[in-house]
Amino acid sequence: MNNDELITKLKTIIAPYIQDEEAFKNLSEDTDFVKDLKINSANLVDIILDIEDEFDIRLENDDMEKMLDVKSAMAIVTSKLNK
Repeated sequence: MNNDELITKLKTIIAPYIQDEEAFKNLSEDTDFVKDLKINSANLVDIILDIEDEFDIRLENDDMEKMLDVKSAMAIVTSKLNK
């Protein structure tokens, strides 16, 4: 899966939880879930669970703590898929 496909899947997962529509339209690898999209911590947990389901992977607490922006999410998902 290339980066564009991964970002497209992540956008689909993140969409129901965003609070800042404009930031979502401009989503890039540098987009921060909390600062830019205004996603609260409870919804961040939902996103992580949705990512696990979508990609059929298991994320450890360590992974979850690092998954604060799109770039981190992509790196973690890619590393899990490559195992």
